[in-house]
Amino acid sequence: MKKKYFLLIIILTIFIGTLLIINNNTKNKNNLKVIKVAEVAHSIFYAPQYAAINNGYFKEEGLEIDLRLASGADKVIASVLSNDVDIGFSGIEATIYVYNGGEKDYLKTFAQLTQKDGSFLVSREKIDNFTLEDLRGKYVIGGRQGGMPEMTLEWALKEHGLNKGDLTIDTSIAFASMQGAFISGIGDYVTLFEPNALEVEKQGFGYVVAGVGELGGIVPYTSYSARKSYIDKNKDTIEAFNRAIQKGLDFVNKSSNKEVAEAITKFFPDTSLNDLEKVIARYKDEDVWPKTTEFKEESFYHLQDIMINANELNEKVPYKDLIYTNE
Repeated sequence: MKKKYFLLIIILTIFIGTLLIINNNTKNKNNLKVIKVAEVAHSIFYAPQYAAINNGYFKEEGLEIDLRLASGADKVIASVLSNDVDIGFSGIEATIYVYNGGEKDYLKTFAQLTQKDGSFLVSREKIDNFTLEDLRGKYVIGGRQGGMPEMTLEWALKEHGLNKGDLTIDTSIAFASMQGAFISGIGDYVTLFEPNALEVEKQGFGYVVAGVGELGGIVPYTSYSARKSYIDKNKDTIEAFNRAIQKGLDFVNKSSNKEVAEAITKFFPDTSLNDLEKVIARYKDEDVWPKTTEFKEESFYHLQDIMINANELNEKVPYKDLIYTNE
C-alpha cells in the first residue's frame, strides 16, 4: 500500500513539475510572454522586424520574440502546423497551399512586413542597361518551385513577353544553396536576397542588374500567420505583435539608412555597417517596406494572379478567409 502511495506522489510531482515548466516557457523572468516565430530566411529585407526587436517595441507590448530560422516557406508552415512555433513568417502563398489542402485549422495572415519581392537578379557578367530580354536563352537559378521569388520572376517575364520556354529556370536548388551554386559556376543568373547579393558582388562573382520586386509590382510578399485556433485564443497577443511590427515599419520608413543599419547590425555581425547602409538604401529605392501592416484586397488578389500564372493555383481564395482583421 505504501508503495502505491509513493508511486502516486511521484506521478503527481512529475505532473505538477511539467505544468510549472510549461508555465515558465510561456512567460520569462521579466513577465514577458514568449512568442516563438519561425522566419523563412535571415535577410536585411526583414529590417523592420529586427528593428522592432532591437528597439524594444515587442517588450513595450509585453512580448519577447524567440526567433528561429526555418529556411523556406514550406519549412516555416510545417513548424506552425506541428506547433513547434506560434507564428510563421513567410510568403503568404504557403498559407494558400495549406487552405487548399483541406486543413481545418488552417493559417490566417494578420500582418505584412514587405510589399514587394526582395530578391535581386544577379548576372555573372556586367551588363549595362539590362532588360529582361537579356535573359532570353540564358540559365537562371530561380528558387523553389511554387515559392514567391520564382513565381514573381515568371510573372515579370510574362509581362515583358517572355515565357519559361525562352530561357531555363532552375527550380531544383534549395533556397539556402543558391548563392553557393552560382559561385560554383552554375547558371548565368541567380536571384538572391540581401546581404547575399552584395556578398556575390564584393567577391567578384556577379553583378546586380535588376530588382525582382520592381518587376513584379505590389504584393503582400512576406507576412505573419498563425493557426486559426491560436489567433482565436490569443487575439490580444496577435494585436500586440502587430503593433510592434507597425512600430518597426514606422522606424525604418522614417529613419536614415545609417540609423536603420545601426538598429539591425547585431543581427548581421558579419556585414559591415557601411554595407548594411548600402543594402538598406537599395531596398528603400525598391520601396519594399509598406507604410502599414494592413493588407489590401487588391494586392492579395494580384499575388494570386502571379500564382495562377505559375500554374500553382487554379482559382482564387477569398480575402476574408485567409486574412485576419480585428474588426
